Amino acid sequence: MKKRLFTLCLATKEGKILLGMKKRGFGMGRWNGFGGKVEAGETIPEAARREMFEECGVGVENMEYRGVHEFIFESRPDEIMVVHIFCVDSFVGFPEETDEMKPKWFNFENIPYKDMWADDEYWFPLFLENKKFQGKFYFGKGDKILSQELKEVSDLPSLE
Repeated sequence: MKKRLFTLCLATKEGKILLGMKKRGFGMGRWNGFGGKVEAGETIPEAARREMFEECGVGVENMEYRGVHEFIFESRPDEIMVVHIFCVDSFVGFPEETDEMKPKWFNFENIPYKDMWADDEYWFPLFLENKKFQGKFYFGKGDKILSQELKEVSDLPSLE
């Protein structure tokens, strides 16, 4: 199976989380964090910072590695998306709409799960409790979860 590396950044501030409405491409029409593919010659943290800036104009000052998920889609069974998840707790600039994302702050208790990827409802509570986690999600038709594993961990794999 081919593994493809991705990043996902979620900024938090004063009981709120920054999400972006995806305006085009994969995940269009859903609220999500900011991230994307790790490019050749780029480290995972470098990719996370670049994607956050490209998608909403925010410069990351400090981020914490919180989780990693493997996603497999029934329509692409030979590919695993490995997504490294970061909490951004210090940044510069103000979130701005781009061609790809429309950012909006949500209170932790009002996260729009019904308009997000189905897996988010499982792992967001761990993220919001400052815990580390690993997950595997297998999606079928209509992006419905066919199977999933999620566990809290004390340590995550190295990003080296």
